[in-house]
Amino acid sequence: MAFGVSPKHVRDQIFPSLTYEEILITSLEAAKKLNWKIGFTSQRAFIAYTKFSMSSWGEEINVNIEHQKLIVKSECTGNQLIDWGKNKDNVDTFLKAFQGIVGTLSPEEIASQYQQLGTDISSPAVLLNQPLKTSRNKVQDFFSIFIPVKGYFVTPIILNLNILVFVVMILTGVDIMVPDTDSLIAWGANFRPITLAGEWWRLLTSCFLHIGIIHLLMNLYALMYIGIQLEPHLGKTRFLAAYLLTGIAGSANSLYWHELTVSAGASGAIFGMYGVFLAMLTTNLIEKSARQAMLTSIAIFVGYNLVNGVRGGIDNAAHIGGLISGIVIGYSFYPGLIKPDKEKLKYITLAIITLAVLSYSFVIYQRTPNDIGMYDEKMNQFVSLESMALEFYNKDLSAPKEELLKEIKDHGIRYWKEGIKVISEAEKLSIPEVLHAKNKKLIEYCDLRIKCYELIYKAIAENTENYKLEIENYDKQIEAIVKDLSVQEF
Repeated sequence: MAFGVSPKHVRDQIFPSLTYEEILITSLEAAKKLNWKIGFTSQRAFIAYTKFSMSSWGEEINVNIEHQKLIVKSECTGNQLIDWGKNKDNVDTFLKAFQGIVGTLSPEEIASQYQQLGTDISSPAVLLNQPLKTSRNKVQDFFSIFIPVKGYFVTPIILNLNILVFVVMILTGVDIMVPDTDSLIAWGANFRPITLAGEWWRLLTSCFLHIGIIHLLMNLYALMYIGIQLEPHLGKTRFLAAYLLTGIAGSANSLYWHELTVSAGASGAIFGMYGVFLAMLTTNLIEKSARQAMLTSIAIFVGYNLVNGVRGGIDNAAHIGGLISGIVIGYSFYPGLIKPDKEKLKYITLAIITLAVLSYSFVIYQRTPNDIGMYDEKMNQFVSLESMALEFYNKDLSAPKEELLKEIKDHGIRYWKEGIKVISEAEKLSIPEVLHAKNKKLIEYCDLRIKCYELIYKAIAENTENYKLEIENYDKQIEAIVKDLSVQEF
């Protein structure tokens, strides 16, 4: 059982009685006998892929011949952390098949197949369909995951930035397991009422925040894996642009779909990168057998996470927004990727897709209704009216009767009625049912205040205490509503 970033098993064996041509052709015949898909082939090596099954996610088999030494490596291409011995079984099975074929091919057959192999290798189709590039060899141990190197440069920087932000959050007192919403908002999470109130930058900053250590670790692994596979193909500039743009697109989609969801995490951008890779795997940029193996693995990963995202607590809107924008960006990169010498084409493409994503996000930002934000403004207005209405209780009761009566009628009762008007306006907004329930309570609260003030007015005007019990009864009802409003989550 192998464990690692990409679990693998390697073995070499020397065949002193065989030429390298015999070893190569015999190896190819062994792979064919096992029904493996033969991918990239040269005159001293080839790559094959096992069939996808419940026990296999299409492992990559690298066969190299150095003089008379046969080197066989089986490596996982999917997101597995553990291969449960599958790679070792692949190598054992291959070597057994190889031994069974040794000596069964005539020298003429060996020479003919080797000559044909040389002809196939020089064909334009093979030159166009290059083997899958990865940076798996750059990640040899845990610490190398976070060190920028050629072919794996931007990914570790993004990983480190996400970790740095999380560490600083924790050091400032944010809960390491389940950060509260106030902390997330304070650090730049995406929240429609606030984002649409002018804080548009949250569309980007939310991509570097995480809701607890588990959320962070899951996203870091997914990002590391896709970075290893994708960055060598895209290069630093395209990879970074795709990450940032798909992250913004995912955040914009989340902004549109969620009224009261506090959204944070790199998963929108990560899904975007998977979308870019999915697009590439449907073109001829990568050799057919390699892309078939990867396409199945990536599609299952994306599909599982989207289905899993249907349950509560996961921002699937950001995932879908990132994925779709990533697919579009991936196809947009294609013309420049097949013409790597055309630098101008690369930057023109980047400029166009940047403008397109930012324009899309701007339209979403402008057209997304902010009824919750408007509701908050109404509530602030109500609080101000309530404060002015309650000023009566700060009055000196020994003041002249006319002054007290004027305060109750022209200020207290008037402000309570204006409060009801504000709440009624808030009721017309598109808000969750829980806020409609809150409005109902607030109107009931204002009605009780008005009735209480009217009795106080009569008691002062008539100079009597006959209404004392009724006033106390209203006070108890008011106190109960205030308590109810304070304990319920709205």
